Amino acid sequence: MENYGGRRETVKKILAGGFAFPLIDDFKPSTPILKGNIKHSVCKWCYSSISLDEFIPAIKKIGINAVDLISIEQFPILKKHDAYCSMVSISSTLWGITKGWNKTENHEGLIKWYKYLIDETAKAGFKNIICFSGNRDEEINDEEGLDNCAEGLSKIIPYAEQKKVTLVMELLNSKIDHKNYMCDTTDWGVELCRMIDSENFKLLFDIYHMQIMEGDIIRTITENKSFIGHYHTGGVPGRAEIDQSQELNYPAIIKAIVATGFKGYLGQEFIPKSTDKLSSLKSAIELCDV
Repeated sequence: MENYGGRRETVKKILAGGFAFPLIDDFKPSTPILKGNIKHSVCKWCYSSISLDEFIPAIKKIGINAVDLISIEQFPILKKHDAYCSMVSISSTLWGITKGWNKTENHEGLIKWYKYLIDETAKAGFKNIICFSGNRDEEINDEEGLDNCAEGLSKIIPYAEQKKVTLVMELLNSKIDHKNYMCDTTDWGVELCRMIDSENFKLLFDIYHMQIMEGDIIRTITENKSFIGHYHTGGVPGRAEIDQSQELNYPAIIKAIVATGFKGYLGQEFIPKSTDKLSSLKSAIELCDV
């Protein structure tokens, strides 16, 4: 590669800003250097057939160095490969999407667990931890759930602020994939952000989920830019490749995200149907590198 030394330094500046660990010296992207207008990451669960030890070197060849939804037990593997965790998983069989902050009886256990997650995340040099509202049921309506989430999260957010860690609640669709999930509209999530009123609590705007629930993606993210800390992609319908087979115009959406001044990560969270899953990922990164 011509003038590789200088270009490698450019890659480091573009990709390693804010990373806890430096990029390895032999990192040579197989794609042209990314433009740097958006920070790219990828959700490992979509590539379950590939070990994390194999996955990280493969995505570095594509030009990215950040992985979403990594458990604290997997941190040593990321450290070994000088990779970054852009979104820490909740890492719990007890707490998760269906059982979250919208019920007061969950608060004591969640606060204890999130203190542990925050400590481990801060120690590793990472910044974001995912969280969930929990599901609706006959015992609780959306307004009560909103109040309960604000009450519980407000008890842990000061600790997150102290440790310089952000809790990020994911917006999920309750129409197809996550029946009865409470944080299923941008308005509900934004109202929770307003109630908590902290830069260390944000929303994970999953474009796939919100296309199913609301549509109107570009206007929504533009108007609510200050409340969004992370993005996920996915083809609609089916959460497959973000190509011409689905209904979203991802280059236009990513350009709109960049225009908001967003400085966080865009995580690829589609499920590749192609047998060459990493080739699908490479195509998605190129499509979104506006």
